[in-house]
Amino acid sequence: MSPLILTLNIAFYLYVASSQTIQEKFYQCITLNSELSIPFSTAFTAPDNASFTTILESSAQNLRCLIPSVPKPQLIFTPYTENHVQAAVTCSRQLSIQLRLRSGGHDYEGLSYISTQDNDPFIILDLSKLRSVTVDLQSNTAWAQAGATIGELYFRISQKSKTHAFPAGLCPSLGIGGHITGGAYGPMMRKYGLGADNVIDARIVDADGRILDRQSMGEDLFWAIRGGGGASFAVILAWKVKLVPVPATVTVFTVPKTLEQGATKILDKWQHVADKIDEDLFIRVIIQPAETARKGERTVQTLYNAVFLGRADRLLQVMQESFPELGLTKKDCTEMSWIQSVVYIAGFPGNTPPEVLLQGKSLFKNYFKAKSDFVREPIPEDGIEGLWKKILEEESPLMIFNPYGGMMGKIGESDIPFPHRKGVIFKIQYLSIWNDDKPETASKHTEWIRRLYNYMASYASMFPREAYVNYRDLDLGLNTNASTFIQATSWGARYFKDNFNRLVQVKTKVDPANFFRHEQSIPTLPLINESREKSSMH
Repeated sequence: MSPLILTLNIAFYLYVASSQTIQEKFYQCITLNSELSIPFSTAFTAPDNASFTTILESSAQNLRCLIPSVPKPQLIFTPYTENHVQAAVTCSRQLSIQLRLRSGGHDYEGLSYISTQDNDPFIILDLSKLRSVTVDLQSNTAWAQAGATIGELYFRISQKSKTHAFPAGLCPSLGIGGHITGGAYGPMMRKYGLGADNVIDARIVDADGRILDRQSMGEDLFWAIRGGGGASFAVILAWKVKLVPVPATVTVFTVPKTLEQGATKILDKWQHVADKIDEDLFIRVIIQPAETARKGERTVQTLYNAVFLGRADRLLQVMQESFPELGLTKKDCTEMSWIQSVVYIAGFPGNTPPEVLLQGKSLFKNYFKAKSDFVREPIPEDGIEGLWKKILEEESPLMIFNPYGGMMGKIGESDIPFPHRKGVIFKIQYLSIWNDDKPETASKHTEWIRRLYNYMASYASMFPREAYVNYRDLDLGLNTNASTFIQATSWGARYFKDNFNRLVQVKTKVDPANFFRHEQSIPTLPLINESREKSSMH
């Protein structure tokens, strides 16, 4: 059926169905075209359905976003084909109802499955059934649909080859659709850059319901979707990614150091070498409280968690030359295949088979609040000691320092929208985690992480204080007295630096009506919206 006929059918349907509920209207609109006919029970889930809560929570990582007071969707639609996605976009526009796009559900503020606005009804487009992965070793590429997880992509590559890989995230349950729209960093970024740096084509559904690839969408939109933030420009259907070579054997290690074992001076040295060390080596630092030998006393533990693209003997040479302070020994090192290292760095128990990556289940499902920083100058020792005090104030905090340098410093800030490149030593992820849905509990822990963030201001990058878009933070740019566009300029500069202006221009061009939107989606230029509002009044 042609788009014109489909549009006419939809218009007629809307005329005769004004008294129906949103669920009824959307379902009938989707199924108007016989080619799109699918059983209601398998693709549409309404709030009165017994499985609604289970499906809503299935891939949600942050339980804070699921408490009863948070507005929930009117309907969850799980498409089975690309044409279903087209129809969902077309019907949502015709019905003037917002569409929230979910591939993996890991977004830290839950913007793919909730809204902060009580008066803005929405439908979730859940892409979890669109998850095929096709690997082509002859061209060193793979196509992965948006609902596939990073773990599934890694596993399918490993089935074809032990010496091919893809440089993306550490958490295998990430949906690849949204993951790459924010950049997609991981343990091979110092060698090969981000996942988004290694995308060579894409399939999307735009605001007009058209399926486009790189050639038909144009280079501006293709630039914007690779790192410009999820759900601002289109529905991602699939990514075509470039595979990279890895050795048949890689080496991993995790070395703990507490305050009593000299954690402060070791972390100080790590800061000075993390971005300069061999680009085959990725050493992140996981920081959290730990119990001491004395009952009831706590200390801070730093875990040096690493993947090295090579054998242990060469790793030990690199460490002896660049970072002997850690005291790495042969017994700390474990050699394994690349796919096994994916399972290891994801935090699964030892000897877990790689097939676990096909389950798509997150090991991390909590109530939490997160923030991020980028560091361009080493934090002095007294600053680190102050940080330890802040960590020991909190019940269950977590901080992760991820090293940059290598290829990350060689790719230009504007090559894709992700701008955090040359000069960044490491990125910090801050987390406060709790176990219940009481408002006072959330308030207590959120206030702590905000105090910590304020404390770290003098040690983080400035003008702007950079932040990572895939660690969404609705605190950024929050000013109730400012216009939406001015607020967006504030968080936009932090996530994208100078690239934000180009993202706004692309958004205004490809989605001037702002169909694809959420609380931190790329805005359109105010003058465009104002002129449209005025013209609609006449």
